[in-house]
Amino acid sequence: MSAGSELNLGRVQRTALIVGGAVLCGCAVYGFFRREPFFRAYLVAFLFLLGLPLGSAALLMVQHLTGGMWGTVLRPVLEAATRTLPLLALFFLPVLAGLGYLYPWMYVGDFDHNVEMQNKIASYLNAPFFMVRAALYFAVWLGVIYFLNRWSVEQERDRSPDLPRRFRLLSGPGLGLFGLGITFASVDWFMSLEPEWFSSIYAVVIAVGMLLEAFAFAVLVTARLADRPPVAEYATPLLLNDLGNLMLAFAMLWTYVAFSQFLLIWAGNLREEIIWYKHRFGAGWGGLAVGLVVFQFVVPFVLLLSWDVKQKPRSLAATALLALGMRLVDALWTIGPASREYPSILSDAAWWDQWLILALPIGLGGLWLGVFLWQLQKRPLVIARELVFVEGMAHE
Repeated sequence: MSAGSELNLGRVQRTALIVGGAVLCGCAVYGFFRREPFFRAYLVAFLFLLGLPLGSAALLMVQHLTGGMWGTVLRPVLEAATRTLPLLALFFLPVLAGLGYLYPWMYVGDFDHNVEMQNKIASYLNAPFFMVRAALYFAVWLGVIYFLNRWSVEQERDRSPDLPRRFRLLSGPGLGLFGLGITFASVDWFMSLEPEWFSSIYAVVIAVGMLLEAFAFAVLVTARLADRPPVAEYATPLLLNDLGNLMLAFAMLWTYVAFSQFLLIWAGNLREEIIWYKHRFGAGWGGLAVGLVVFQFVVPFVLLLSWDVKQKPRSLAATALLALGMRLVDALWTIGPASREYPSILSDAAWWDQWLILALPIGLGGLWLGVFLWQLQKRPLVIARELVFVEGMAHE
């Protein structure tokens, strides 16, 4: 039974596409005249949306390696999210068009005082090599996702006993490839916004944030479908409780790695390292930092300790939505202060650009949601009963 026949998602899909397309067109017209703030806000939205397919793919591979009912029930949502990665590859094209407005290393003359930076730009941080690496990242990610989804269709169709083994053989190296790709992409696309700064744990913070984001999204969708067949048959209070526990674990893991980066840099107290946090604790950004601590860790931590919150679909969905929204705030806090022209896109000097912060995620997110719902309707909302039993054995 398809998702569309049960839930009539076509109306939601059309609305998302129309609203997203209209808002994005308005942003593009404005961006023609205000290019740097447009591309800066665009990169924020891109980072947020990129975490959904990449985090979903990593969670899928973890589930194939470990088993468990949690992954079996979330699997249709995760697989649909991974199939939106070609759209993210298309969304990356404006980032390439805006290289000169985003990345200081595009202007070699600005680093005449820094021989090390000049060597880094000549050997690594240059536009041609940047594009080649980006194409390689997407090629690897798309290749792994292709086989994960193709074999899933085959498994649903013929129940081949060899397919679980093939999933495991792909997922082990696949996780390693994803880890490498996300590491280098995080350095290329986000950390190089401030090329004279570096952190050895930066990519880990980005990757764990993607896992939290993808898991929160999958929990949100599943919880919203929990009272409708065929999901209702499997979304029991015990399963929802387990999903809440896992979401709490991902929130704690993100907090741990993010605080570890801050602690190491604070303890070192080196001028070239602390500058990253100085930018993000000043000019109005400090409030967002406090908000991230409170609403991405403290509030979910308190809520997800409660059995009542975790076992009720609506309260669990609301908590997941909060976690998902804070991932967008985190993307803004990570990228926004790196602007070369504006110390803060929240400052009085750029108040007329602030609407882009909300509008671009709505525009790109609407298109992404439309494609996600289209993919979700193409496959069953739950995998076959026999597969639920076999793959869920590890849950016992």
